[in-house]
Amino acid sequence: MKLLRRNFDNEGGGEVRVEAVEAEDMWQLYNLIHEGDVVKAKTSRKVQRETATGSQVSEKVMLNLAVRVEDIDFDPEGSTIRLKGKNVEENKFVKLGQYHTLELGLRRAFTLRKTEWTSVELERLELAVNPVKSADLAAVLMEPGTANVCLITTNMTLVRAKILVNIPKKRKMNASARDKALTRFFDEVFQAIRKHIDFDVVKAVILASPGFLAEDFLKYMLAKATQHDIAAIKNNKGCFMTVTCPSSHVHDLKTVLANEEVQARVKDTKAAQEVHALNAFFEMMSKEPDRAFYGYKHVLLATEKHAVETLLITDSLFRSNNIVERKKYAALVLITDSLFRSNNIFSSLHVSGEQLAQISGIAAILRFPLPEIEDEADSDSSDDDDGDDDDGDDDDDEEGGDGDGRGLE
Repeated sequence: MKLLRRNFDNEGGGEVRVEAVEAEDMWQLYNLIHEGDVVKAKTSRKVQRETATGSQVSEKVMLNLAVRVEDIDFDPEGSTIRLKGKNVEENKFVKLGQYHTLELGLRRAFTLRKTEWTSVELERLELAVNPVKSADLAAVLMEPGTANVCLITTNMTLVRAKILVNIPKKRKMNASARDKALTRFFDEVFQAIRKHIDFDVVKAVILASPGFLAEDFLKYMLAKATQHDIAAIKNNKGCFMTVTCPSSHVHDLKTVLANEEVQARVKDTKAAQEVHALNAFFEMMSKEPDRAFYGYKHVLLATEKHAVETLLITDSLFRSNNIVERKKYAALVLITDSLFRSNNIFSSLHVSGEQLAQISGIAAILRFPLPEIEDEADSDSSDDDDGDDDDGDDDDDEEGGDGDGRGLE
């Protein structure tokens, strides 16, 4: 995603102008835009115009319109977001307060304005603008003279560098020229890895090629890193693994990732870690139920006691139409971050996210047992019931409800 402009005020509000480049960006934007936000974008509208003869004709005009969002619809297949709301800025063709529907899509810049940006929204914006920060797996697909250096995020693959070097064919007369060209090719791949792979984030680098080219390159790279004392490579040589693949084309990455050895190696990447965290929660609930709770009230009580070891939360909770609801979940993430605990924000489009949503969308594994949380949460619920006799607006979505914080019926 391109960040074209940002302007934040001291109160936590502000606006950004962005442009979606990848389909993944539209999913990120869907999670950023909420009811009550103002979106300004180029759009078309049919208007009535009076002709010289006094008759009325209908025509379509292009205009920039700002609407306060009331309804959001996301089409993942078409990579579009439709926003319905009332016009909030004076316009020649649309009166203040009139309804209009904006359609956002790829390569269409727009401005998003919020009265308050939560910490989770700011982090999601940063990851969308700099997707490299969420890429914990890298792959280099190569064949003689051609290589693609890729970073793999949870939902997409980014080609960060493409190397092309002319390698002469094997002949007795030009063996020396071929060796020199191959060395130059290896060096360009080596430099691309140094430039584009951040080993503070990336946990595994897959070197894939037909035949033994990947193994030959790995030997070359490690030898050069030792010779020139390049710590980033020397200290992370255990991150590299070699596998065979049909070609250097990016579409062959599917074959590479399906390899059993690769699957075993990448088990510690972000996507795999989230699945592991959810399985660990259910296992803890079965073996030590006093260390596994779900539902907002139970998790909040555990957080206040500094007992949370791992927080699990689905991103759909941050899409609540009620800003107070969004802020309370963002606050939980902020607290656990400040205590250096593990946070796992699950995508509601993934199977693991759907599973978490079935038990309120928020859960926690505790550092130590807290059996008293059950009674405290029940006590709080009773107090709430006594104090709330009116129907009121409870904007807890289907997910995020408190439910029974321990044990599954």
